Amino acid sequence: MAAKGRHSRAPSRKSSSSTLVFSLLIITTFLILILLALKIVSIPNLSHGDSPKAHDLNSIAHNTVVRSDGDDGRGDQWIEVISWEPRAFVYHNFLSKDECEYLINLAKPQMQKSTVVDSSTGKSKDSRVRTSSGTFLARGRDKIIRKIEKRIADFTFIPVEHGEGLQILHYEVGQKYEPHYDYFLDEFNTKNGGQRIATVLMYLSDVEEGGETVFPAAKGNFSAVPWWNELSECGKDGLSVKPKMGDALLFWSMKPDASLDPSSLHGGCPVIKGNKWSSTKWMRVNEYRV
Repeated sequence: MAAKGRHSRAPSRKSSSSTLVFSLLIITTFLILILLALKIVSIPNLSHGDSPKAHDLNSIAHNTVVRSDGDDGRGDQWIEVISWEPRAFVYHNFLSKDECEYLINLAKPQMQKSTVVDSSTGKSKDSRVRTSSGTFLARGRDKIIRKIEKRIADFTFIPVEHGEGLQILHYEVGQKYEPHYDYFLDEFNTKNGGQRIATVLMYLSDVEEGGETVFPAAKGNFSAVPWWNELSECGKDGLSVKPKMGDALLFWSMKPDASLDPSSLHGGCPVIKGNKWSSTKWMRVNEYRV
């Protein structure tokens, strides 16, 4: 009788388990339907016609995060993704107007003809591909520069010690910088701090026409960016960023796997109207020794 009793209770437990699972499925389905109705979740549309295309700049150009750091003269700041090849981001209102003017006035007495790096020797040389004037400001030179350098480190997640000193550049009408790479192709420069991994380009003035930073080898639908109609002919030769006082452009010269990124090829379009002041900060793989 005992054996028969045990045998008779087993189906009862199995039946209870099945009922519990079925009840949970009904409750889960009911919750999903509620979430769909409230538009808290959605089912992705996988149809070919509506799916986003790879490198569609029309969709990523507005991927912004708005924030404000208080009453420091910069107003609202937000970071805008403009490209994944190369990885490039614009930080709007990165510098205040006072900070821009401070850097310009500090650099003016020291401006000289800009040079380029000789890939065979690693030394500076004059070149017609770069017609601007510029100067370097020592890293940590004063309190304001240290504050800006700390902000750059927070933006890039690269320590201050890995950054070269700020370079201040001035472009007059007709002046430009032909497309080039910021990474090194020689051993001379990589010995002091390693390869350049990223660049932060800060715009210190507005430019009425021209002077864009252009990436001719970038991957994407360039004409989809919202500012397309404001670009010069040079600016329409690739993915471009129009200079705006206080904005900062961060782009990476190396891929996440530490290989060099040829899509980071970039240049400065000729200034057509106005003057262009900018500041460049190069970040190294290793600590940069000054």
